[in-house]
Amino acid sequence: MRKVFVQLNANFSLDGELTPQSFIWEDGTCYEIDRVYEHKMSASLKVGGHGMRYRCRVMEKDVFIFFEEGRWFMEAK
Repeated sequence: MRKVFVQLNANFSLDGELTPQSFIWEDGTCYEIDRVYEHKMSASLKVGGHGMRYRCRVMEKDVFIFFEEGRWFMEAK
């Protein structure tokens, strides 16, 4: 597994909550995030790193997106 940094579009709600909307994968493909199930501080045990972890639904698959030190990353094979 490896860490892939992605460009991510997100919204801030009026109460300051950050919600991911879409991301651009390393090949340039843009993926819409269908749903955000939860977010919490957590570590990526597969690729290392620690930050806010978002459990999301993208194209009928559950994925984790991490916000760490001002950058977004995902776990890739």
